Amino acid sequence: MKTALIQQSNTSDRAGNIAKLEQNIRKCAAQGAELIVLQELHNGLYFCQTEDPAVFELAETIPGPSTASFGKLARELGVVLVLSLFEKRTAGLYHNTAVVIEKDGTIAGKYRKMHIPDDPAYYEKFYFAPGDLGFEPVQTSVGKLGVLVCWDQWYPEAARLMAMAGAEVLIYPTAIGWESTDTDDEKQRQTDAWMISQRAHAVANGIPVISCNRTGYEPDPSGVTNGILFWGNSFIAGPQGEILVQATNNNDENLLVDLDLSRTETVRRMWPFFRDRRVDAFGDLTKRWREE
Repeated sequence: MKTALIQQSNTSDRAGNIAKLEQNIRKCAAQGAELIVLQELHNGLYFCQTEDPAVFELAETIPGPSTASFGKLARELGVVLVLSLFEKRTAGLYHNTAVVIEKDGTIAGKYRKMHIPDDPAYYEKFYFAPGDLGFEPVQTSVGKLGVLVCWDQWYPEAARLMAMAGAEVLIYPTAIGWESTDTDDEKQRQTDAWMISQRAHAVANGIPVISCNRTGYEPDPSGVTNGILFWGNSFIAGPQGEILVQATNNNDENLLVDLDLSRTETVRRMWPFFRDRRVDAFGDLTKRWREE
């Protein structure tokens, strides 16, 4: 499966952002990409740096304008697209939702972000209700896609449940970056932890991981913080956690790689983690904490 991801810096010009995405989708398709992954909330700025009720006007229904326009593009180019949208489900109910568009332009499936952060400059709980679709892969013409979103990438349980449901690849549209007051050492630790965690999901489950982050600086509209410098470093890892391709931290880049999904069988025969799981002893994982 020839796979691509698009790492992009965004501005407040939504039409310009979408036009740039379309141009890069076309470039990836021209190079043979069958699956193209876009970053989290790719149409605009990462608006969760502040809590502003006016921002809800940016949300859209699914199906809606973005699924229609990107669906038309997918159908023209014959590619599968993974979108990341601000979903308006009904009045007062919104989600951070990934949508998979099939090669014929139809919606193959969607995933609503399950883990919602609420940290300085990442005030997502103000905007998004937690997902309620579970950890279910989306069946497509290129394979069974385990689509998760950003904060989900820190949770091994989410990756495991997707793999147990038959996902052939894990996909993480992402928006994560540095706060300028952090030291260089701290910034490196954060980036390393981010990559290590996702590569570990590949190893533990014996399947590839596609992680598509944004890049570029986006100011805090409130001026309370110094804004976010998104750290890029989008990557695709193989089923042993090996880095197949990786972007820089500060450039718009398209990454393409041929994924051999048949390697999962070979790797799982060598490292039979699913065989040896002590499922009879894992019941406490459904608890918040284990008391003494």
